[in-house]
Amino acid sequence: MAKINILPSKVYNRIAAGEVVDRPYSVVKELVENAIDAGATEIEIYVEKGGKELIRVVDNGCGIAREDLQSAFLPHATSKIAKAEDLDNILTLGFRGEAVASIASVSRMTITSQVEGAKCYQLSSNGGELGQIVEVAGEKGTDVKVEMLFFNAPVRLKFLKGDKGEETEITNFVSRFILNRSDIAFTYYCDGKKVLQSYGSGMEDAIVSVYGAAVVRECFKIDAERHGVRVRGYIGNQNFYKANKSYQSVFLNGRYIVNATISAAISNAYSSYLMKRQYPFYVLHVTVPTEVVDVNVHPNKSDVRFADNQIIYGSIYRVVSAVLDGQTQALEYIVPDSLPTAEEVKKEEKTTQTITFDFSKITEETPEEKVAKGLEQSEQKAAEQKKNLGFSTLSYEEAKKEIEKALPRYADKKYSGEVPFEEVNKGFTPNSKIKPYIPVEGDYGPPIEHTPNKYGAEKLHKSFPGLYFERNRMILEDPDRAKDSQGETNNGADIDYFAENKRYLESLDKKNQQGRINVSNCVYAGKLFNTYLLYERQNEVFIIDQHAAHERLIFNRLREKMQNRTIAQQPMLVPFTMQLNAFEMGFIRERLADIKAMGFDIGENNENEISVSAIPVDLQRIDLNSFFHDILADINVYRGIKLEDLLKDKLASAACKAAVKGGMDLTAEEIDALFALMDGDMGLKCPHGRPVVVKMTKTELEKMFKRIV
Repeated sequence: MAKINILPSKVYNRIAAGEVVDRPYSVVKELVENAIDAGATEIEIYVEKGGKELIRVVDNGCGIAREDLQSAFLPHATSKIAKAEDLDNILTLGFRGEAVASIASVSRMTITSQVEGAKCYQLSSNGGELGQIVEVAGEKGTDVKVEMLFFNAPVRLKFLKGDKGEETEITNFVSRFILNRSDIAFTYYCDGKKVLQSYGSGMEDAIVSVYGAAVVRECFKIDAERHGVRVRGYIGNQNFYKANKSYQSVFLNGRYIVNATISAAISNAYSSYLMKRQYPFYVLHVTVPTEVVDVNVHPNKSDVRFADNQIIYGSIYRVVSAVLDGQTQALEYIVPDSLPTAEEVKKEEKTTQTITFDFSKITEETPEEKVAKGLEQSEQKAAEQKKNLGFSTLSYEEAKKEIEKALPRYADKKYSGEVPFEEVNKGFTPNSKIKPYIPVEGDYGPPIEHTPNKYGAEKLHKSFPGLYFERNRMILEDPDRAKDSQGETNNGADIDYFAENKRYLESLDKKNQQGRINVSNCVYAGKLFNTYLLYERQNEVFIIDQHAAHERLIFNRLREKMQNRTIAQQPMLVPFTMQLNAFEMGFIRERLADIKAMGFDIGENNENEISVSAIPVDLQRIDLNSFFHDILADINVYRGIKLEDLLKDKLASAACKAAVKGGMDLTAEEIDALFALMDGDMGLKCPHGRPVVVKMTKTELEKMFKRIV
């Protein structure tokens, strides 16, 4: 009996659909690309229920002739290439001939099309099964309607996002099309409401349609060519940045891509101007010879491969850095119409701190001068952020200074903290009695059930009898990894992976418990430099940094207080408004409940604008712009938004100021109180990441003094 099956088209088309059509936005992408390849100058896009119920793309392109309608639904059928050599010179967005067949196999699809001078015809498909070609009324061009997407693939349908989530993805891609083809008029509707519209009147108007007019005023318009690589478009000035990368678009030879080489070149050019979690704005069109780039890398065509990455990187980096650094070459790269007039410069200087481009000050700087300039601007930005209660993270230099202040050489002999030690520890009962060491079973955690095996665990257990360990390597067909309830080997069948995960989490808890000791077994042995407290236990000594320990304890208490605080709102006289792009708006929309739970009264003004009309009483001096900047910085990791996480840097700074300082002479009662508050947790770290406790063994000391060789 034959074991190799030849799959029918109905099956392999659905398999191909998994690569080409993974979500509703990919259907929109493929259909709009086909419309562009057909020479359309006007494209209308209609979406209902996030594209699950309906996706419709109407264009005024060349259309599909009656004799080609059935072929359009066939796999690997395309009008864009004819032979293998055509792959070396691809000038169209689509060329594989997989999209229509893949979409038709997982939806109810109808194509209505008319070529110039002919009648209009229509052909429908139900899950890949074609109907009859019928004559209908219509206009020149093509109307593609996709209904009930994934109706015959319930597994794929189950893993789609909600309607608004899928709509956000589609809106994001339509925005890219508008930016890419500024010569085409796009109109985009969601559930009958017009969301985006462009008029095909140029790149500047396209950016205004997507991001608003204010963005254009913050950008340089460039058009440059180096080593055969042409770079044109808009890049943000030195002071214009965004909270995430959703404002970055690169189009290579008319195709939207996400490429690591180009992204790294632009990011490195901005590196001396932007701080951590700040990202540049740019919309760039890169044109290279078709023979030096391979676009046939993946069915979704979102990435490409260059013949020489160094040339691409160097060309783009030189152009962008020359404009930002004000080098003489920038005269050749910047489009003169984008430069501000003298009146606009004066007006900007009075109202904003935006850096403007002054040709009279363009000089060729040395690398040392560029680095110095970048450091100076970074320090200025950090100083501006410290004037308000924004939520930007500490810079490296600020964190370093905070840490150095805690060292003994900077500390006063007398305590000069802002909060008294007794007040900070109010509510805790200090343990002033130092108990002698009493051996207690289980100092290292619960007894270990050990099973010898061939991977050296027996030897490891003998060397470290108190160490909890578990094998963390997977062995194929290992009988120890797959046992049923009777202990019989099942070779991996019917394994309860949820139980496996539970056991893994329990093992992590056990490992964490290794860092906790019984404080009653420790004997106070003195202190060093009025900074480091020494506690002895059997053959070990724990060296505790009093400032780091107290700082961590205060930080934990402030964080807990923030989690359990009583929320009261303060209405604002003038609501705070903020313009977002479609991707950011979808992110905020999904997390409105979290933001409201913090005490903010927030709502939507329109499709891409939020409004805050009330704030928490205990955060009246908050910088809302910085606050939402930090929220949007997490747009790509989809974490739960918690106020205590956003306030982490501020809480850490407050804890550092309130904690006892290095060099402070604590009394015996204060030392005991601090050690009791640690509750035996020897694995603590201060909020800035420094260790609180360092452990040394008697063996290590004896090796230092050569008592043991």
